[in-house]
Amino acid sequence: MGFEWLALLMFVFFFVLILIGYPVAFSFAGTSIAFLLIGLAVNAFDLRLLKLLPNRWFGTMSDFTLLAIIFFVFMGAIFEKSGLAEQLLETVGQLMGPIRGGLALAVVLVGTLLAAATGVVAATVIVMGLISLPIMLRYGYNHQLATGIITASGTMAQLLPPSLVLVVLSDQLGVGVGDLFLGALIPGLILSGLYALYVVFIAFVRPQDAPALPPEARTLKGRALLRKTLVAVVPPVLLIFAVLGSIFLGWATPTESGAVGAVGACILTALNRNLTWKLLKDAARATANITALVIMILFCSTMFGLVFDGLGGQRYVQNLLTNLPGGYWGFIIVANIVIFILGINLEFIEISFIAMPLLVPAAVDLGVNLVWFGVMMAINLNMAFISPPVGFSLFYLQSVAPPEVETIDIHKGALPFMALQAIALIIVIVFPQTVEWLVRVAM
Repeated sequence: MGFEWLALLMFVFFFVLILIGYPVAFSFAGTSIAFLLIGLAVNAFDLRLLKLLPNRWFGTMSDFTLLAIIFFVFMGAIFEKSGLAEQLLETVGQLMGPIRGGLALAVVLVGTLLAAATGVVAATVIVMGLISLPIMLRYGYNHQLATGIITASGTMAQLLPPSLVLVVLSDQLGVGVGDLFLGALIPGLILSGLYALYVVFIAFVRPQDAPALPPEARTLKGRALLRKTLVAVVPPVLLIFAVLGSIFLGWATPTESGAVGAVGACILTALNRNLTWKLLKDAARATANITALVIMILFCSTMFGLVFDGLGGQRYVQNLLTNLPGGYWGFIIVANIVIFILGINLEFIEISFIAMPLLVPAAVDLGVNLVWFGVMMAINLNMAFISPPVGFSLFYLQSVAPPEVETIDIHKGALPFMALQAIALIIVIVFPQTVEWLVRVAM
């Protein structure tokens, strides 16, 4: 076995550090330095490999696609902080209020739109939790249904383009981010449709859990509602279609479209007379925080990967994964299980930089379609993100939930939507055409 055991021990030590709460970037860097020194001491590591590190860092920073992260995060921050998301949710709630289960359906629709506008799960879940949850509870919605639909719909930002998950995965998988955006669109809409069908089913079999909005709560009607719709709903939808449509039609790269989306969000905010220096500063600060986190983890994980590979770990794991029982399908099953387990405890950024460098070489050897593989991983991360007891979306909602909503309600409410996400994952696995069709059409 040589010194591969040292690489595996390196991986175990890294996980111990992050599970005890040490920052992920520093866990990557600290583990790399420690095992680099150990490898040199036992003559298991060639010091000349470190010459590759600056080139890898420079190659990362030269990747034009990663600029899309900055623009899409800024676009989402503007939507969240300017009140555009709030207006969108309130107006759609008024439009669908007369329907039994209409508020929950409004959450699904707005969650889908905000996912396509923000690409950030935390922002979407928190905004919808602050605005829609108190209203749903006030008019008699079942606590578990109300919390479940918010966490599940908010987490759509993991999958629907311009998802940050897909941008980061495209870098790790070595495929075009535009292809991943196209591949994820139909599965994302399937997932959104499953949520809507579930709400309709609950409203039919248990109408007391998902009542219609009473007439006195429907404050906007007729021309006033039409005017509000034209102001609050149509412009953001047009902006979303412009951003995604320009990517899908090949008129602009994802980075260029992200820049247009960021400027467009600022224009909409200005038209609503909400654009201030404070708002721009807050949005820029939020964008800088997320971007710095991604770049720091990317730099440190690159060093980790170099040392891990230098100790023989990459070759060992690749051979292990390509020779699993069941071959191709054995690898697909194991990869999904690993990503789901990691997704319960870690953010998607960490998972992308930890697991993908290990899984992708084996996927290439086994002839796996990497766009299909990336979309599968994104759906899997969706499921892990709302998985009790430590799914991140559950804690995002818990941080803004009213006192009458118990933690157990939030956790139980997520379970039916985990089942729906599992159904969507199975559909994508059994019918890869759901991912591949739009990609082929665009070629």
